[in-house]
Amino acid sequence: MTRRATITPFCAARARVLLGSFILIPALVPAAPVAALPDADAILRRAFEEYRARSSESSVAMTVHRPQWERHLEMRVWTRGEDDALVRFVAPPKDAGNATLKVGENIWVFNPKLNQVIKLPVSMMSQSWMGSDFSYNDLSKSEELLEWYTHRLTGTEQSAGHTVWTIESLPREGAPVVWGKVTVKIRDDEVLSEETFFDQDLKPVRHMQTDKVGPLGGRPYPLTMTMHPVDSPGQWTRIETLEGQFDRQLPEYLFTLSNLQYPRE
Repeated sequence: MTRRATITPFCAARARVLLGSFILIPALVPAAPVAALPDADAILRRAFEEYRARSSESSVAMTVHRPQWERHLEMRVWTRGEDDALVRFVAPPKDAGNATLKVGENIWVFNPKLNQVIKLPVSMMSQSWMGSDFSYNDLSKSEELLEWYTHRLTGTEQSAGHTVWTIESLPREGAPVVWGKVTVKIRDDEVLSEETFFDQDLKPVRHMQTDKVGPLGGRPYPLTMTMHPVDSPGQWTRIETLEGQFDRQLPEYLFTLSNLQYPRE
């Protein structure tokens, strides 16, 4: 005769407790923390600070390319903080001695053939510099983008072993700026890899691409950058940083009008 299993009230109660424990276990395990999105303002500011440093001294070559001709120039560049910079051309001979000085919001140019210093309006900083596709603001990474635009993170991707963030920058209301939008791509080592400039109708006008990244002054640095006007195929300007040092103590006289006209560096 087959014996039938008997479930006592005690066993049934114990089973209900165990079953309830298994149901509760997932609720008791803490959920994995959700990673906070990187701050677009902080990413952009770090990239600019790495590019400019507290001070810098560099040798730079610039190639201006047009379908019918090409022009090569060489210059020495000194920067101090966010607002001060001196650029002096050293080649070719016909351009040697031409120089640009920026101190705060003031900018001057020196023409050695005329032996004359001319002060330029601030608006000229957004215009073509020395006939190239770069503006002075592009080269100096001025505070304009940081100060007069709001920034938001719009994308993240992986490229060449790096996380790359895409940041969209829109002008603040009433901001005295040229561009209606700027998009920037920045790597996780603070190297600026791409930049696109849009007009007030939000149509792309210029695109800057970092072509080569390498060590410079103890940091990864965009050694070669090329600016392309969107509507002018076959036209571009390339900037190559040949050598450079960062965070050096620079003499005060460097960023003066007297040194602009009568160089002592």
